[in-house]
Amino acid sequence: MGERRYEEKSHAVYYQKYRVSPQEVVEEVLAFLVKRIKTAKPFNLALDVGCGSGQGTVLLAPHFTHVVGTDISPAMLEFALASDHPPNVSYRQCPGEQMPFEDGAADLVTAMTAAHWFDRPRFLLEADRLLRPGGCLALLSYTMDFELEYGNHSSQLNAICQEFYAALLPYRSTHLGSSSLMLYKQMYDSIPYEDKEWHECFQVRKKMPLSSYMHMVETFTSYQALLKKDPLEAKKLSQDITDKLVSAMGVSSPGTDVIVVVKYFYLLACKPSMK
Repeated sequence: MGERRYEEKSHAVYYQKYRVSPQEVVEEVLAFLVKRIKTAKPFNLALDVGCGSGQGTVLLAPHFTHVVGTDISPAMLEFALASDHPPNVSYRQCPGEQMPFEDGAADLVTAMTAAHWFDRPRFLLEADRLLRPGGCLALLSYTMDFELEYGNHSSQLNAICQEFYAALLPYRSTHLGSSSLMLYKQMYDSIPYEDKEWHECFQVRKKMPLSSYMHMVETFTSYQALLKKDPLEAKKLSQDITDKLVSAMGVSSPGTDVIVVVKYFYLLACKPSMK
């Protein structure tokens, strides 16, 4: 079994409210799928593994007859179930390495910013079992070095952001190693399907208040580890970084909008069709 994270309800609240929605990458996933599954849409079943509070799960709903989000965290699933979701979306609590679905049931198996927590070899075997011949696997995440754009202040803002990330680095989970991107590249290399693609830097720009950017970084497990170890130090770090960013922008409030640059990476793979 992989690492268990996001178990506390307070963390789940922040996660649901501030994590970015991967709409643009989901569109890339669907374009890959459409080229390989020639049946008329909607497709049948999509499994969103490690779905969290369901931000990505609901994006799949218009394109599939059934979408099931799975997660091992009861706190996350509580928020997913409480949120508005289409009638063809449901949720199940189970580990990503052992899911209660029939062989070959899924047109799509995806994990959005979650596969790095799994027992990756076991998960890839389980995904292969669940995919129908010609079905697709899509694993996506993003690097944690978000960048900020605000007029001609961007370089100064990003230097401050790097201070923030550097302060959190000692609290990074050893399960992730030095780079989660490399974990995904290793998964990509280990997938035996011939039809597969690796995309390393897909940039998406999101407009949001500076305060929302700060809260998004506070959802990182590294920040949560610091918060658990030393709540006063964690809150002081957030406030210091916020004050520096507000000053560099020349504004009076962290409610001022900035552009946050999210750098996604993802892999797409199509299970061979039966001859």
